[in-house]
Amino acid sequence: MSVAELLARCGRAVRGAALHAGRAGILFFVTVKALGRPRAWLSESFVQAKRIGVEGLGLVLLMGALSGVVMAQQTSNQLSPGLPVEIVAGGVVAGMLTELGPVLTAIVLAGRMGAGIGAELGTMKVTNQIDALLTLGRDPVIELVVPRVVAGTIILVPLVIMANAMGIFSGYAISTTLLGLTPEQYASGARGYYHHGALIYSLVKAVAFGFTITFTASYVGLRAGGGAAGVGRTATAAVVAIIVWIMVLDVVLAPVYKAVT
Repeated sequence: MSVAELLARCGRAVRGAALHAGRAGILFFVTVKALGRPRAWLSESFVQAKRIGVEGLGLVLLMGALSGVVMAQQTSNQLSPGLPVEIVAGGVVAGMLTELGPVLTAIVLAGRMGAGIGAELGTMKVTNQIDALLTLGRDPVIELVVPRVVAGTIILVPLVIMANAMGIFSGYAISTTLLGLTPEQYASGARGYYHHGALIYSLVKAVAFGFTITFTASYVGLRAGGGAAGVGRTATAAVVAIIVWIMVLDVVLAPVYKAVT
């Protein structure tokens, strides 16, 4: 590859990234502006919240339970002789609140909610239903994007709380049955680590991830094209983009934890 071809590719990549950033910025501005008209999106937000929360709850609880078990086992395996066994409980609580609870919940919902929203809006785009709404004088952002973004942002908070609780409980169950801890030792270790800053950090992540999942899926879905095959590519692209942004946010939000602890 010649230098000219390399520079051309880099230029096209930068141009594409700039176009996506500009379009996403416009959609973000319009979405935030539409929040000032709650009557237009409030009822649909309840429908979407019920759909996201009820359909995703079982999988979120399962992932939370498995995460707690894994954290307890791995922490126990890493203990050096002489260290207090209460560290196992502290490791479970720390891992669930700061990382596993919010991140795994977001990734699980990226696969369900993100792909679903991307495919749904993508289908509406390629079948000209979005254009039909515009022709009728209705705002597709208010009717399609805002309810999903509001519902996802809000509903992820209780889902993360339940995932955290399930992980801590499953860590307690495995620790007291297989790892040799007494209930008092587990409770002591959990109390020794827990502080409000960790819970606040977990909830901040939940809000940020909930918005990111729904907004990114909506943006990718509205950019769909190419018929049925394009809808499939859109669903895949939505999940990939969401997971990437979740990990980026996980890095960016790390200073928040330091600030609140």
